[in-house]
Amino acid sequence: MGYKVLIADDENEIRNLLRLYLENDGFTVEDVASGEAVMPALDSFKPDIVLLDVMMPGKDGIHVLKDIRETSNVPVMIISARTADAERILGLNVGADDYICKPFNPLEVVARVKSNLRRFYALGGGEEKTETIACGDLVLDTEKCLLIKAGTSMDLTSVEYKIMELLMKHPGKVFTKQQIYEYAWGEDYFIADNNIMVAISKLRTKLDEDPSKYIKTLRGLGYRLEA
Repeated sequence: MGYKVLIADDENEIRNLLRLYLENDGFTVEDVASGEAVMPALDSFKPDIVLLDVMMPGKDGIHVLKDIRETSNVPVMIISARTADAERILGLNVGADDYICKPFNPLEVVARVKSNLRRFYALGGGEEKTETIACGDLVLDTEKCLLIKAGTSMDLTSVEYKIMELLMKHPGKVFTKQQIYEYAWGEDYFIADNNIMVAISKLRTKLDEDPSKYIKTLRGLGYRLEA
């Protein structure tokens, strides 16, 4: 997928919560804490979708949304504590694609992010996103679920593919064992479980004779893919 999400909210807890759930689902996330910081982030980060709070210090979310719509048709989801019908109608009329009220279920937010992205990019209105992720001589075909090294496809298990998908979407980023396990296995992490070590070891053997060429171990922290 490889989509990028910009979060704009002055509440640190909200930004961290959304970042956690979105990154665990494979999204690349950037966040800002004020309305004034949104447009510069839009230019530099180039997100595929924006999650926008209304009540922020300085320029509020409605004015920011008006600024966005002057230059971009990027999908914008408003996430606000203002729940009155008039507020929701205002946000949608100004140009929001969706409106979510606080408090919210983060899983619902992720589901709606996916829905808006699918509607915008897959069904028309936006540029079609690439279905491959490249990192050095490795290419991940996310449509066919294939890992290709130097032009040759590799035989991976579903778990090994999911691990590579997570690492290749964020090259250079360190992932804990818990993050990798929950993404690749899709279930709660067990501290005593050594499945990750076994899977990483097999992956390294398939990738190269040098076990540390692609996947690096950071003691006490986790694993990362060399950028």
